[in-house]
Amino acid sequence: MAACLLTLRRSRVCLSSGSTLLRTWSIHFFWRKRQGVHTSPGNIRVRFAPSPTGFLHLGSLRSALYNYLFAKKHGGSFILRIEDTDRTRIVPGALEKLQDTLEWAGIPPDEGPRVGGDYGPYIQSHRTDLYKEKAQILIENGTAYRCFCTNKRLDLLRKSALSRGETPKYDNKCRHLTDNEISQKMSEKIPYVIRFKLELTTEPWEDLLYGAITDNIADVEGDPVILKTDQFPTYHFANVVDDHSMAISHVLRGVEWQKSTAKHILLYKAFGWEPPRFAHLPLLVNKDGAKLSKRQGDLHIEHFKNKGYYPESLLAFICHVGGGFGTDQTAGMTLPDLIEKFSLPKLKKTPGRLELDRIDIFNREVLVQKLQGSQRYLLLEQARTLLIQKYGEDLLKNSEMRYLQGDFLQNVLDWSKERIYKLEDLLLPEFRFLWLDPPAESVQTLASATFDATSLLQSTINLLDNVTSNAGEDISKLLRNHSKILKIRYQLYMHLLRVAITGKKEGPGVGEMIYLLGPKRTIERLKLCHQRIEEIKKNSSVDKKWNDL
Repeated sequence: MAACLLTLRRSRVCLSSGSTLLRTWSIHFFWRKRQGVHTSPGNIRVRFAPSPTGFLHLGSLRSALYNYLFAKKHGGSFILRIEDTDRTRIVPGALEKLQDTLEWAGIPPDEGPRVGGDYGPYIQSHRTDLYKEKAQILIENGTAYRCFCTNKRLDLLRKSALSRGETPKYDNKCRHLTDNEISQKMSEKIPYVIRFKLELTTEPWEDLLYGAITDNIADVEGDPVILKTDQFPTYHFANVVDDHSMAISHVLRGVEWQKSTAKHILLYKAFGWEPPRFAHLPLLVNKDGAKLSKRQGDLHIEHFKNKGYYPESLLAFICHVGGGFGTDQTAGMTLPDLIEKFSLPKLKKTPGRLELDRIDIFNREVLVQKLQGSQRYLLLEQARTLLIQKYGEDLLKNSEMRYLQGDFLQNVLDWSKERIYKLEDLLLPEFRFLWLDPPAESVQTLASATFDATSLLQSTINLLDNVTSNAGEDISKLLRNHSKILKIRYQLYMHLLRVAITGKKEGPGVGEMIYLLGPKRTIERLKLCHQRIEEIKKNSSVDKKWNDL
């Protein structure tokens, strides 16, 4: 008995009798349900099968990531297959960009168009002969047929159904053509498609996430096209043929495909093939619960990559939204951590809301990890490059380039790690004071102040000449005491120094800025401010004398 069942499980020969075929498949499916499928490590094969129709977005990356995690968790293989049979939607260059994105994300396929493998080709448009061969097998065993209906007739059927308030579906007319009628139409070279015969079924199939699912697809659909007039397969047919021929053991895909699974299982039945195990991932939705759109530019992985986000932060964020770890606290988890802790049964079953602003928090976690680890000096070089690209000419003109060397940049990164979410944030206007002198016009208000700004600046210069403290808090205490000596309100004194140092009315604490810039560089700016105020007053005096004449 065991040997017989093993033979049934491994058989890939299509039987000529449709009834015998269905009995064979039913026996196998019953045995499989009774015993379960115990795939040993290394035999697990999963696939990510996108269409090359544009940029990869967060939803697609989620599907790729969970397939990758499942494969690596069990020592299996992650396959990339390109489903490009809809030739009207292909975007030039999308295939290369898609593969680049997976590599950037750190989840490259073990097999695929770029890396090859034993089950290729991995692009569906290169496998058309296989689909024709398999479609012919279904015609021969009586589970598929040629359909000669014109587009005009199909359109009339659709409009008629809609006018009755019904869901449009094909009426299966050509299923009943005789052999003579078929031969006659073929001799007349009438174009045809190949349709698959849907059968009524009440037997449930098992979703590894949602449990037993029963869908009688024949109640709501007519016989579907599996091979079009252009000899290209439809998605559903190619999907089944490829998953079988590539020995896919598990299919992890979006829940929107759950309704199609019954149709796919019927196709497996028709061939006498063992279907893979299915698990459907819940939808990802916007923060307000609205459905995602591929046209949302802020969902494209390229958007996050260009903005300076780390792939690790995107992966951890996706896992936070989708679950699979028994906790929502995936921030800071590395890819090996995610692989080790991933559990398919722990995936969330409810739609995952994308609170995109939280990606910043995840990215900061990764940034801090990198600063504290072996990539610290790489980050310093990256920050230096960004700053030169942004401020290069001004840095040279103001002799500020020297501050991108040595300890200054390291201190800035350590200081800013709780204030920025990514390195590119160092280029924001609020951090300009770190790299460049204040603009000349910023001292105008100080020149016309009711207090003697130049005397206060000179006094502060003398004070900072003797500063030895390395702590911003100590400098703040020193300045507070000095304001008492100068008999000036502390807030007003801080306003003067902040404008002199940064050219802005708001920003970090003055003591903090002086500590960060260092006393020497701060004194240079205070002297520059002093000089500018003197020049403004001098020019104003000349203008006044000229007007007096």
